[in-house]
Order: sequence, then structure tokens, then C-alpha cells
Amino acid sequence: MLPANSSRSRVCNLATFLHGSRLIANRRWLAILHLCATLLMILSTNRNVSAQVRSEAAAPAQLTIDATQIVSPVSPMLYGLMTEEINHSYEGGLYAEMVQNRTFHSTWEKAAPWDLVRHGDAVASRSIDKSTGPSEALPYSMKLSVASASAGNAAGLTNPGFWGIALRPKTTYVGSFYARVDSPEVGPMTVRLVSDHTGAVQAQATTDLKAGPWARYEYKLVTGEIATSSANHIEFTVAHPGNVWLQLVSLMQPTFHNRPNGNRADLMERMAAMHPHFLRLPGGNYLEGDTLEDWYNWKKTIGPLVDRPGHQSPWSYWSTDGLGLLEFLEWCEDLKIEPVLAVYAGYALKGARVAPGKDLEPYVQSALDEVEYVTGDATTQWGAVRARDGHPAPFPLHYIEIGNEDEFDKSGSYGARFAQFAAALRNRYPQYKLIATDPSGDTETTVHPDVLDEHYYKTPSDMLDLAHHYDTVARTGPKVFVGEWATRSGTPTPNFGDALGDAAWMTSLERNSDLIVMASYAPLLVNISPGAMQWATDLIGFDAQKTYASPSYSAQCLFAEHLGDGTPRSTISGESKRFFYSATLTSGDKVLHLKLVNASNVEQSLSVHLTGVNGARNARMTKLHAASYQATNSMTDPDAIHPEDSTVSVPNGVWQHTVPGLTIEVIDVPLH
Repeated sequence: MLPANSSRSRVCNLATFLHGSRLIANRRWLAILHLCATLLMILSTNRNVSAQVRSEAAAPAQLTIDATQIVSPVSPMLYGLMTEEINHSYEGGLYAEMVQNRTFHSTWEKAAPWDLVRHGDAVASRSIDKSTGPSEALPYSMKLSVASASAGNAAGLTNPGFWGIALRPKTTYVGSFYARVDSPEVGPMTVRLVSDHTGAVQAQATTDLKAGPWARYEYKLVTGEIATSSANHIEFTVAHPGNVWLQLVSLMQPTFHNRPNGNRADLMERMAAMHPHFLRLPGGNYLEGDTLEDWYNWKKTIGPLVDRPGHQSPWSYWSTDGLGLLEFLEWCEDLKIEPVLAVYAGYALKGARVAPGKDLEPYVQSALDEVEYVTGDATTQWGAVRARDGHPAPFPLHYIEIGNEDEFDKSGSYGARFAQFAAALRNRYPQYKLIATDPSGDTETTVHPDVLDEHYYKTPSDMLDLAHHYDTVARTGPKVFVGEWATRSGTPTPNFGDALGDAAWMTSLERNSDLIVMASYAPLLVNISPGAMQWATDLIGFDAQKTYASPSYSAQCLFAEHLGDGTPRSTISGESKRFFYSATLTSGDKVLHLKLVNASNVEQSLSVHLTGVNGARNARMTKLHAASYQATNSMTDPDAIHPEDSTVSVPNGVWQHTVPGLTIEVIDVPLH
């Protein structure tokens, strides 16, 4: 083929010659010749571009997989869960309590969102009474003073719940409260669930009150044939004058596995579908708190609810600690996973730290006691406390994390703090692996961590660029726990660009799971109600009534469901810069799990060379696809991006396959 400008040059040369020799004197004919030359050049260029495109299409990327050679095992605990009290993940989220601020914690807003309800011409007032409460942990209460009330003119307190109280038809809600009255004539207490829109009573119960010391009262509210709605509130009223002191006023919705004081069922089901193997608890910043006084003191989160004072969480709202250490462990039990226990290591988010040595000793002892509470049998001191709390059997444990994100401690004290914790823990519990949260925990000459916790929060482009980070990391140091990671651009939940970044990153986790023993996305949950969110991007969105899955959530479920237990030998060449893959194998079922991520908008053709596959067969493929990085799911459109199942034919030997642009594919190829 002639060079692209060959025809045009010849025509131009001819025109110049003819014009110079006066054979063509008319400039119009000269212009026509030049136009012809330009058209010939364009046609020639188009032919070259078409030939180049055909050449590229004819040269697919070469992916070679030898299923007969396993180069490394896949970590059996690779994928897990990480949550903390952020975005109202627990209070107003996972924890099944429906009453907001059930302990009347007072701020500049007093005991918001509680308010008076005065029907008819009832006369009443309310105030926080710091002189009386049902326990040392809750030594204060809400005093309701009723000056005038009667049948039909009741007075009391009302609570809107957490952005509403979600009610369903024919459902039982279990409630309780602590009360003290100065006269029995003030009672009984009537509890009503009321529609915000119509004022209709959705359910009602009456509880007699007895004069005397503080007492606990229980009630049940059963809905009839009502419409499902979160636009409801709760009222606690009396119909006679007198004083009532209230504390720990609770209403629990049905829980996962009917666990007492348990978790919201639909959010637990979302987590179960992620096929996790562990829960990192009690979470990141929630462990530390803003100040040294706000640390997660686990001993104040166990036992009867009335003995839990609650504490300030680092994300601007109060934690009642109804979801305490035992509830975290039972959460693991309900999902059939194990805890990764993080113990407080003496650092606060606003920069304060406990000096290593004598000052740190009480916190080291707390960590030793906490491990005993989790794993000790009923003959040990803290194992006996756990048995008294209702769980005689110990919980499984393999990993203990010392602190959280201690790289932010600019004093450089973490190395010494880690060494002090590690020495004590290894002396008493040598069977457990210890996780450091900062590389300085690996600088001590005598005490080294077994695992380093590394965190990554990236934009889609940055996460794609990071996806090969672990491919060349040395295997001579500690193992790696990617304890927090997320691709972040969508709000409140990931968009498809985030899902592509997450999926590309997960191919790296799987390819390198000889080094990476565990990984957990963060944050997991976000209440999308106005004012509830402190951090985007978050994996699962919910409100008082419903949940929805983000595209990244679907990708997580797919990768974890098709994890495998071994990594076969594989290589790839000629692929796009934004194409990623991983290959794992389930040895028992003889299935190859192939994950393909095309983060480019241009399709990727593959020539897949499979060794260990004898004969043609059909493979199951699940695909996630969207038209743009910005496409996403929402509460109003929860299934805009969803997994699609199909079957692909895999011939013996070499398999030609094309992955569309902006697509995540998981393909299960049976090997027998």
C-alpha cells in the first residue's frame, strides 16, 4: 500500500507541472485537482485506520491458565466485614432499637428528640432529673410532671424514632421501660404507635404502674392490617395527675434469628449474602474515640442494658452501647463467622496518647481481660462473666488487632505501645496472631507483628492504578490485612465507577492472597435519611424501612461467593491498561473461578488458553454492566445495576471471549 500522502503528492505535482507549463491556465481546474488529491488522502488514511483497527481486533489479549498447577493457596478468611458507629450504622441502623435516645442523653438540645404530648386540655411538663435513676450507670431520668389529665385528655412523652418508626402489618414489637412513680393513681401507662399522617393508632398496649422504687416494665405492640410505613411515632401517656420518672425506654423490632437484643433482620441478610468469614470489631475510629475518655471501654458495654452508661462516639452522636461486646460476638455467631478483635491501644483521634510503661498497664490488662471474655471457659474470671451474661460457650478467635490507624500518632509512640501489648498478649495467649496498625509496630528488635493492617481510600482512577500494588511486594515481612478499603466517588453509596475500582482491587487481593490474609470494605452501612450520614462512600444504603444494594455490594457478593481455595498458574499479555483479572480454583468441586474486570469503555477481546479442561463444556457467567462510571443504584431505583446470569460455551483448549466495556464478569468453568 502507498504511503498515506502518496496519491495527493502525485496529483499536486501534476497540477503544478500543468500550471507551470500553461497546459492548465484556469485556476478552477487547479483547485479541482487539489480537492481530488485531498479526497484521495482521506480515503487512504481511512483505509489505514480500518486496517489498524482490524489488526488490533485480530490480536486479542492472551490469557493463559494452567488449572493443574496451584502456585499458592487462597486465604480462607480473605473477605470479611468491617463496621463502626458511623452514619448511624448501629444507633438507628443495625441495632434493632426503634426509640431514638432511649436513655435521655442530654446535650444543648436537652434530651432531643423527645417532646411532650398533651391531648385535649391536659397540662404537663418535663425535665431531666439528675437525682434519681434506675442504676449507677444511669443515675438520671426524665421526670414527667402531670398537673391535669383525664380519659381522653392524656399527657406524656412522644418520640419520632430514628427518622420514623417503620411498621409492618401483623407484626409484634417488644418494648420495655424503667419507671418510678410517687403515687399509683397516676397510672396506668398507655403506649401507642401512631401514624404521622392520619393520627390513627397502629397498635396500643397498657401497663400498670406501681408506686415505690424503680422497676422494669414490659409491653408488646401488635399491628393489624396496616400499610407498611415508616411515618409513625410512639407515645407514652397517663390519664391522671402525678409524677412519673422514666429511663431506658425501648421498642425493639423483630430481629435476625429472633435474637434477644439483636440486630435488624434485613441488614443482617445483606451481610450474610456477602459470604463473609470474619467481622473486625468494634470497628475503626469507634475503638479510639476523640479523647482518652471516649475509648471503647468494653467492660461498660456488657451485662444488663441498665448497667451500660453509653459513651460518645467519634462521629458526633451518642452510643447507648445496646450493641455491646457480647452483641458483637453474637452477631458473628449468627452469621457463622469469627471475630477479628481490636483492642484499645492508648491513642485518641484528637492526638492524645497514653505513655508506654506504667501508664499503659491498665489498658494492657483490659486487653488481656477482653480476650479472656471472648475465649475463656466458664472457669476463668471473665469467661464466667460471659457465661453470666448468657453465653457459656467461648467464641473462636485467631487474630487480635492492637489499636487502629496509629500512623496518625505523630509522637511515634506506637512502636513502644505495640511492643508492650504484644509482649503481654503473647505471653498469655501465644496461639493468636497479632495485627499492627502502623509499620512502626514492626521496628522493634524483639517484638514483631504477624500481620500489618493497611488502609486504602481511593478515587476510581487511583484505585485502578493501585490494582497491581501487591503483585511485586516482598513476601519476607508480615502478612497483610487490608482492614479498610473503598473506591470513593459516589454518594451516599458507590456508583459503577467505584464498583469497577473495587472489583479491580479485589482481583489483586485474590492474586496475592498468599500475602493478603484478610480484607474488609469500609464503611459498610449508611443511613441515607437527611442528616444521618457523616461519610460517603458506603456499601449498603438503608432508611428506617428499607435497604438497597450498591453496585459495589453486588461485586463484593460475586467475588466472595466464587472465591476458591487455590490460585492456579496464570499469565496475561496484550491487555488494556484498564483490564484486570484473577483466577482461583475450588479443588473439591473442581471449578475454575475466573474474574474479569474491564474498566475501559472499549471492549476487551481475550484468547484464553486453559490447561486442565478436558472437552468442551458450558460455564456459568454472572455479569455487572453499566453505561457509565456515574450510573448507580438508589433507594428509588435499587435495581438499576444488577447481576445478570447467563451461560457461555467453553471449548477444549483455547477459548475466544470478549468482555464488553464497563463490565465485571465472574465465570465458573467446571473442570470435569
